[in-house]
Amino acid sequence: MPDIPTIKLNNGVAMPQVGFGVFQVPEAETFDAVTAALDAGYRSIDTAAAYGNEEGVGKAIAGLPREQLFITTKLWNADQGYDETLRAFDKSMSLLGVDYLDLYLIHWPAPKQNRYVDSWKALIRLADEGRVSAIGVSNFQPSHLEHIINETGRVPAVNQIELHPYLQQNELREVHTKLGIATEAWSPLAKGGDLLTHPTVVAISKKVGRTPAQVVLRWHLQLGNVIIPKSVTPQRIKENLELFDFELAGAEMAELSTLDKNERTGPHPDQFG
Repeated sequence: MPDIPTIKLNNGVAMPQVGFGVFQVPEAETFDAVTAALDAGYRSIDTAAAYGNEEGVGKAIAGLPREQLFITTKLWNADQGYDETLRAFDKSMSLLGVDYLDLYLIHWPAPKQNRYVDSWKALIRLADEGRVSAIGVSNFQPSHLEHIINETGRVPAVNQIELHPYLQQNELREVHTKLGIATEAWSPLAKGGDLLTHPTVVAISKKVGRTPAQVVLRWHLQLGNVIIPKSVTPQRIKENLELFDFELAGAEMAELSTLDKNERTGPHPDQFG
């Protein structure tokens, strides 16, 4: 089993730096995919109410000691608001079959709804009651982070954002560093598109004797990002965890840093929801 490094969140909780994401994994395939990930050595699983596969995740993790797992799920836009958040949390817990959560995130700020402060207050209550070990957000921009912190005094432990060599989010990552927020990357491989055939990535992969995906994932780790690569192919699930016996040189990290073009694969947080 690989020895997966952890990062310490701002409340002292240790979070594995590599987890398994189940975005766009159909419910019918979730049990097998998560089981393959657990067999490969993953212990951190990232899901969300909107994915429709929390129950499948729950069935897959049921046989393992709870203290060995780090389970994340997320509050969907339609469930934002104080009371709505508390109800949505209870539903997710029931589907997952767990009695506490390791990390609960507001999935999107959905600024037009303007309910994310109320949702954040509900997350604070859940954390203070010990029902979730750490609370955070996803897809929050600096203005959204500033708003919830100013309103509540509580700094999120994590902000899960789209992040890959084509969208490096340097300014937002600097804000995270200043505030003590961990950066977690969703779509760390830019959804496996042409990033993995980019000449720079391919050349580095040949040089270090690793797959292009492993090169990009290693780039994330050396930046200090938490990553949650997703796959339903057992071999690729395993390969995505084989990241700890090689290192990219400074020159290779610098080469990858030149690929930034502020290109998203998903929606912009200021417009979505």
